Amino acid sequence: MDPDRQDQFPDKNRGKRVAMAVCWILGNGSLLSWNSMLTIEDYYASIFPKFHPTRVLTLVYMPFAVIVMAVFAYREATVNTRRRNLTGYLMFFISSFLIIVLDLVTSGRGGIWPFLGVCFISAAFGVADAHVQGGMVGDLSLMCPEFLQSFMAGLAASGALTSALRLVTKAAFENSKGGLRKGALLFFAVTAFFELLCVLLYASVFPKLPIVKYFRLKAASEGSKTVCADLAAAGMKGTPPQNEDIKFQDRLSTKDLFLQNVDFAADIFLIYVLTLSIFPGFLSEDTGSHSLGSWYALVLIAMYNVWDLVGRYIPLLEGLRMTSRRWLLVAVLSRFVLVPAFYFTANYGDQGWMIALTSFLGLSNGYLTVCVFTAAPQGYKGPEQNAMGNLLVMFLLSGIFAGVTLDWLWLIGKGW
Repeated sequence: MDPDRQDQFPDKNRGKRVAMAVCWILGNGSLLSWNSMLTIEDYYASIFPKFHPTRVLTLVYMPFAVIVMAVFAYREATVNTRRRNLTGYLMFFISSFLIIVLDLVTSGRGGIWPFLGVCFISAAFGVADAHVQGGMVGDLSLMCPEFLQSFMAGLAASGALTSALRLVTKAAFENSKGGLRKGALLFFAVTAFFELLCVLLYASVFPKLPIVKYFRLKAASEGSKTVCADLAAAGMKGTPPQNEDIKFQDRLSTKDLFLQNVDFAADIFLIYVLTLSIFPGFLSEDTGSHSLGSWYALVLIAMYNVWDLVGRYIPLLEGLRMTSRRWLLVAVLSRFVLVPAFYFTANYGDQGWMIALTSFLGLSNGYLTVCVFTAAPQGYKGPEQNAMGNLLVMFLLSGIFAGVTLDWLWLIGKGW
């Protein structure tokens, strides 16, 4: 690396803990808006009872996320990552604010037109997700694995935090007039503020951390063009010289990367096919009536989110991180026994068994997600790591789309 540039990043390990904390917050912001919409589904179910909002909003969200993510995965090598991520976080902020505006304008009434407005905002969340999740995972894949793990943990933490806040707001407003609506508005006020915080952190703090500048300069020297705007924002003048030993034709194409890592792509796709075929639609609508009453679905969603978060921290323990490609695939496929397990528990089991199953669903989802995302980019250069991160996110979103589509199968024989 050019000696004249060493003074710009004197210690590649300086700022690591701060960077991990920022990654956690940015991961939280990547799904906070969408998780907030999912968590207030009891409010939407009360004002849009005929439209199956738990399932429809997810089904609206996913095509936009998958299509936009596919475009980014195809063109990731030339995308300005800084502009991409800032656009995504700004879209999350604006859309979260619009949810509040829509509810105030319609005075919380139901009907087809307010529901279409909510669907439009759900689609905007999907577009923002494709910007942020793919952009951040691709960017962090060319840095140290701890950053990626922190970002993934932040994704899960958004679900845990929204579930905790939802339980608090339900308890606070349950007996007041319009309690569900007050809780929903408070939710999105907090969400909009948090998304604005993510914009400021990514724009002004993250790119200036010494360790982040080090990894981005290293990636640029390996031929990565996606980091140039962030380097400029951090005060790194000019483009770092490329390593002459790295020839353009030696870099793997996206197709070659996929062929070499088809098992990782299958892993992440199947993890989310299973998870989203059960969560949140089945848990919200098809688990019957129990002693917890209206709290039951909220408790199930909260347990999933908490254990998903726990699962994403387990790989930090070196001896518990699964790195074998064969055993990862075996573990992913074995989760499909949860489908009959949930079916029989919903029909014949009590709420304790359902809570235990839901907890295991979240734990295995979080653990396997981090194991796959941290193992896949290893051994590649910066541009290939960025491409690998974008590929995995595309298959993650595709798995979610397939899962929420299959979730409708639980309605067979139950009518609409």
